[in-house]
Amino acid sequence: MKLTPRAYQLAIYNSIIENGSTLVVLPTGLGKTLIALMLIREFSKKGRCLFLTPTKPLAKQHYESILDVLSMPSDEVSLITGDIPPKKRKEMYARKVIVATPQTIRNDLEEGILSSDFSLCIFDECHRAVGDYAYVSIADKLNNTLFVGLTASPGGKRERIEEVVNNLKIKNIEIRTSFDEDVAQYVQKSTITWIPVELSPLLKKIKNNIDEMMASHARALAGMGFPPPLKHKGRFLDLRNKILSIDRGLKYHALVEYSILLNLLHMSELLETQGLHALRQYVKKIEEKQSKSAKRLLHEKKFAELKRLIFENDNEHPKLGKLLDLVRSLSGKKIIIFAQYRDQITKIENELSKIGIPAKQFVGKKGTFTRKMQEKTMEEFRSGLFDVLIASSIGEEGLDVPAVDAVIFYEPVPSEIRSIQRRGRAARLKKGEVYILMTKGTRDEYYYWSSFRKEKKMKEILTIMKRRMIGKLENKMQKPTFNPEKKQPLVGQTKISNFI
Repeated sequence: MKLTPRAYQLAIYNSIIENGSTLVVLPTGLGKTLIALMLIREFSKKGRCLFLTPTKPLAKQHYESILDVLSMPSDEVSLITGDIPPKKRKEMYARKVIVATPQTIRNDLEEGILSSDFSLCIFDECHRAVGDYAYVSIADKLNNTLFVGLTASPGGKRERIEEVVNNLKIKNIEIRTSFDEDVAQYVQKSTITWIPVELSPLLKKIKNNIDEMMASHARALAGMGFPPPLKHKGRFLDLRNKILSIDRGLKYHALVEYSILLNLLHMSELLETQGLHALRQYVKKIEEKQSKSAKRLLHEKKFAELKRLIFENDNEHPKLGKLLDLVRSLSGKKIIIFAQYRDQITKIENELSKIGIPAKQFVGKKGTFTRKMQEKTMEEFRSGLFDVLIASSIGEEGLDVPAVDAVIFYEPVPSEIRSIQRRGRAARLKKGEVYILMTKGTRDEYYYWSSFRKEKKMKEILTIMKRRMIGKLENKMQKPTFNPEKKQPLVGQTKISNFI
């Protein structure tokens, strides 16, 4: 291998060899991929190896790492995506190592194009192995295969972590944090700075109008027997299933009220965390809808007043000004700005351009933004043709951008997984800075502390689960077996009394 593994990477590798299918939780930038490459080098001698990763850019990145770091001939490694015709894929599956996106592998296993005889399967970004994601189906179809899940964060809820562990048949957990003795010396420190933002008087007025409308529709929905938990987005989304489960005429009216509330909740979030530009774009989308709820909302008198305030004023969210000032102050540094919504990403790109700062957006494939554009944008960013990348969630997972000096959250995110991944883009090979724009008294604050608590809880849960797994393994090794014919233990304790 061209790279020399660090002590903790070797320790994790040895633990996998000794204990079997393993969940590896390691901070971003500390070499999860090298552990995978070490395993591929070993297990490719025994049979085919499968390296799964969620996106095509990541798959290509891992494919190139295998060729380079392991110096494997290109005719022994396949890069498989859905763009390759099935007949060609079938030929490519004969090679020693297959790097692929999971949806294609799942489909080919189901269609019989691909056989399930793998010695090793690596699940990159394995926190996705929940629900009906392709990882789950693939793990179910592979037998006698060593599974290794790699992630910086499997989630902050016990149920989610247990689902990942069960779906990937995990027997062993290896977790390291930046504070562990064998890792700390390699961790590049990053400073985290909150930048508080106050809503302007106009935005506060618009927010109050939205809140009044929400209160009215919430009372109506509660009167039908479905009090909406407006402060808990996840629980609110679950309420729809409860409404759908009833078998009476009230269901239709309740669904209309629920849909109106859902639109208003999203409008409130856009106002608090993004600003008028993103809110205008969303209102335009509501106007294009033909649903009963959209038509009812558009004909409400209070909504007409709300639209007037939104469209007749040019005031933007104070965040935007703070962001432009911050980027100016970081002149000469390589920056990733993470933002939640495409409309806002475009707005930020345009505003930076106006003040003479070259910036490009990096978003998922949709409309005119193709995979080739993704690859070109990332290559130009790496090579220094521009210094500011404005990314959606696609920039959070795994992409190798080692020279980033600063990461800016345009808004906090409630997911501890995404928060960890965003921060991990900075401080990979050198010290980094993380800035979080946070609007006071809004969802921004709630989302920040929500992800903070989940991240802390995640580490506690993983540590407990690891201890339990070790305990089960030790008990299994020490538990004596008994041969009833000889009336004596075969291994372990030798006294018959120990079995009575």
